[in-house]
Amino acid sequence: MTLELWTTGFIHMISNPQVIMYLAFGIVAGAVIGALPGLSSTMGIAILTPLTFWLDADCGFAMLIGVWNSSVWAGGISAIIINTPGTPGSIASSFDGYKLYKQGRGGLALGVNVIYSVLGGLLSTIALIFFAWPLARFAVTFGPPEYFALALFGLSMMVSVSGNSVMKGLAVGLAGLLLSTVGMDPIMASPRYTLGITYLQSGIQFLPIMIGMFGIGEVLSQIYDYNREQVARENELKKQNMALGRVLPNKQEIKQLALPTFLSGLLSIIIGIIPAAGGDIASIICWGQGKKLSKHGDEYGNGSLEGMAVSTISNNGVLGGALITMLTMGIPGDSVTAILIGSLMMYGMTPGVKMFNEQPDFIVNIMLLMIFANLFILILGLLTAKASAKVLNVKPQSVWVAVSVLCVVGSYALNNSFNDVLIMFAAAILGFFFKRADFPSGPFILGLLLGNMLESNFRRALILSGGNLNIFFKRPVTCILLVVIVFTLMFPSIKRIISERPISTTR
Repeated sequence: MTLELWTTGFIHMISNPQVIMYLAFGIVAGAVIGALPGLSSTMGIAILTPLTFWLDADCGFAMLIGVWNSSVWAGGISAIIINTPGTPGSIASSFDGYKLYKQGRGGLALGVNVIYSVLGGLLSTIALIFFAWPLARFAVTFGPPEYFALALFGLSMMVSVSGNSVMKGLAVGLAGLLLSTVGMDPIMASPRYTLGITYLQSGIQFLPIMIGMFGIGEVLSQIYDYNREQVARENELKKQNMALGRVLPNKQEIKQLALPTFLSGLLSIIIGIIPAAGGDIASIICWGQGKKLSKHGDEYGNGSLEGMAVSTISNNGVLGGALITMLTMGIPGDSVTAILIGSLMMYGMTPGVKMFNEQPDFIVNIMLLMIFANLFILILGLLTAKASAKVLNVKPQSVWVAVSVLCVVGSYALNNSFNDVLIMFAAAILGFFFKRADFPSGPFILGLLLGNMLESNFRRALILSGGNLNIFFKRPVTCILLVVIVFTLMFPSIKRIISERPISTTR
């Protein structure tokens, strides 16, 4: 793409107030959608796409790009404030964000959420601009063995999100894996473990489980532990902390966060390129890898600013990678880009090499929209961070009611199905008992999320090889991923042995 094309696109963007207006509208709408538990980016895009039918391509796509970027960032707000991820990609943000708030650093957590979400979005957009073709050609070579290895790599993060008890984490993760087998067999297309219930033929929905376990499950746990006098003292302390709290990280914190967030940003871009791997998978993988490689890994999950930054940069870091796959190959990188492909086709455009050749100006517009959207989010997020943090000072009873209502409404709105609400309540009860018995919820969600991807690609790979397991060791990408998995699992032990080894001194 020539400099002239970029110059023309930039001038067209800033001289068209309608495009800027619809982009701003999408960002505000996305912030509301992302901050409300259950109203995911996919739902927001799906709801607003029909409104773009009456707009031209530039304005319509500007609104959708704004909603997409903003909702992913805003999902971290509710993860920090009420320990309930607003979007699936914000699951890992709740690991440290809520703990930071409880330590009186809620404003800083919200500031980090904004800044590093924007950095992730800009970094992934730069990758989209400069590396679209080579990275897309690499991803298109992925087959079932590579997808299996990627899913296995994601599941290896169970050890990282298991807290103090690895065995409990593995047990819960196995339960999530088993639950993912409910529904239609991915190869034979026959129902499994559905008990004759039609609703279960499509499998256990991930979002109602997430909403119930991290939403109402947390509410039930807080009600169980509620102590009026203690809460009064904590609320007074929170008010003092929030009044004195800061939003922006200082120079020392920025320096400490530079390397881990940069590495997580790069990793999330690669994950985003892989079809069906979104921000939820990227954030958990990057958080787990950050914990293993960090000098302060023991602080992860206990209010680590580094853990918060790593998870937030990965949320938005996948977006550019998903666009690479979508624009160059016409393959949806996640559920949102699947809807965006339909929107492009509505405007008479077909993603792929043909689009790069015939509509290069619109490709440039999309890249510029990603940059403008992240800059707008930075301004909006920093201006409203204090206001968001002050919400923490409301009475816990009000928060419980609001969260419960939003969880019920959000669960029902997913498919307009009361069955999703029942699943959500069942997950809430399960999440409550997990809290009481000190079982981590992260591995369960991870097993449920990656189970189908793991099983279906393992079986497809065996079909391709005639049942020979050597197929997983003959392909370069798969071998590299398997080596990384082994290293990932062994690294904590190696790190502990090295740290415990006595240092010999010579005179």
